[in-house]
Amino acid sequence: MPLPQLFKLPYDRVSPQDKDSFAYKTLVKRWPVVLTNVVSTLSNACHHLSMSTSSPETEAKLTEGKAIIARISEMKYEMSHNAILSPIPEDGDDNVSCYNDELATFSEDERRWSTMNWLFAECYVYRRLRSYFASTMHWKEYDPFFEQKAETYKSSSGAIVHLAKALNTALSEKEDLRKEWEPKGSALEVAFLEMIQADLWGNATDLSLLIDLKYEDLQKLQAVGAAAQAEQAKFILRDDMSNAWEHLKTVKDGRVDIVLDNAGFELYTDLILADFLVSCTPSVGEVVFHPKAIPWFVSDVLPYDFTWAIDSLLDTTFFAEHASTPLTKEDTENLVTLAQRWKSHVSSGKFRLSVPLDTKIGAKTALGGFWTTQYAYQDLPAAAPEVLEELQRSDLVIFKGDLNYRKLLGDAWWPTTTPFEESLGPLAGKITLLSLRTNKADTIAGLDEGIAERLDKEAPDWRVSGKR
Repeated sequence: MPLPQLFKLPYDRVSPQDKDSFAYKTLVKRWPVVLTNVVSTLSNACHHLSMSTSSPETEAKLTEGKAIIARISEMKYEMSHNAILSPIPEDGDDNVSCYNDELATFSEDERRWSTMNWLFAECYVYRRLRSYFASTMHWKEYDPFFEQKAETYKSSSGAIVHLAKALNTALSEKEDLRKEWEPKGSALEVAFLEMIQADLWGNATDLSLLIDLKYEDLQKLQAVGAAAQAEQAKFILRDDMSNAWEHLKTVKDGRVDIVLDNAGFELYTDLILADFLVSCTPSVGEVVFHPKAIPWFVSDVLPYDFTWAIDSLLDTTFFAEHASTPLTKEDTENLVTLAQRWKSHVSSGKFRLSVPLDTKIGAKTALGGFWTTQYAYQDLPAAAPEVLEELQRSDLVIFKGDLNYRKLLGDAWWPTTTPFEESLGPLAGKITLLSLRTNKADTIAGLDEGIAERLDKEAPDWRVSGKR
C-alpha cells in the first residue's frame, strides 16, 4: 500500500537537534532508561524461568528471552552512537510497512537518532521494541510494562477511593442533579467540571515520564479533593471544559469516544468520567474506549489493561500493600459498588472497547492499529479514513494525554498563539474533539497572547513538567 499524502506542516517538527528541547533529553536520558527497565524486567522473568522445572519449552523461552535482551541492548547502542534508524523487520504484527515506507523518504542524515523528528522516532522506538517480542514463539503476548502499570495503580489508592466515594454519592443524588440541568452553573455542570478536571489531572501519571519522580510527588499529582482542584485550576492554561459541557447539553443519549492514554490511575479517571456521563446525564448513552494494539509508551492502555483495571477493584487485598492508610470497610464497599456497575456497563454496551475485549497483543483489528502508527492525526483523513469514519459517529471525541496532543498538532513548533483549530490541519472540522493534556512536550498551540512569554520567565520548564 503506497504511503498516503501526508499533511505538509508549515513549521518544523520538534527534533533532538535542538539541545534545549525535551526531545534531546528524551534521546540521551529517557529512552535509555525505558529500555534499561525493560531489560531488567525481562532479566527477572528469565531468572524465574531458569529456577523452574527444566523442559525443552522452558529452555526455548529462555533462549528467546536472552535474544530479546541482546536486541534491546543493540538499539540502546545505536542511540548512543547516533546510528541510522534501521527498517523494522516483518514480524507478523501490523504497521511495519507504514514505518519503513516513510523511513525510506528521509535522507541518510535525517534518519539518524539525533536528527530524526521526535514524533516518528519515539513511535519507532516502541514499534521496533515490539518487533523483538512479536517475532518469537514464547513472548508474543508478553507486556514488558505491565508490572510497572500495576505498581502505579496500586500506589494510587488514596485518590481512587476518594473518586469512588464522590461518584457513588453523585449517583445516589442523580435525580436531584438532573433537575434544572440546563441553566449555566447548574449542579450537574459543577459535578461535570469536577469529574472532567479529575480526568485531566489523571494524565499527570505517565510512566514513560516519571523516571525521576518520587512516590510523594506522584501522590501530590493525584490529589483530587475540591481544594486541590481549585488550586490546580490556576495551572490550566487553556480551559474549554465549560464549552464541552455546553456542547453535551445539545446531545440526547449520544456517544462519547475516549482515545485512551495511560493505564492504571488515568484509565480509572477515564472510567469515572464515562460513568458520570452515562449514569448522571441525559446526554450520553454510550462511551467507546480506544486502546492501543501493542505495548506503547510504557503505560498506555491495552485491551487487557481495561478489564484488569475494573476487576482489580473487586479484589479487597489489591491496594493493601501500598495504601498509606488501610482501607476501611466503607472504602472497599465503594470500590466494589463501582466495579460492579462498570462491569454492568460493559455487559449492557454502555461501555465499549473499539476492539474485542479479548484482543491479544499485536492482533490485527479493523480499528485498533492506527493508534500505534507514526502518523500525526492531521493525517487521519488520508492515512486511516475508516478510523475517521468511525469517530464521526461520535458526538464528542476526547483525546487523552500528551502523545495524543502531540499527534493532533503534528508535534510541530507552532507559535503558541496559533488557533488550536488551525493546528489540526485537515482534521479540523471533521469531528468534535476535546484534548485533555498536561504539558509534557514542547509543542503547544491555542494560548492567549503573553502566556508563553510570562511562563518562560516564571517557570522555564512549563512546557514539559506536567504541572500545567
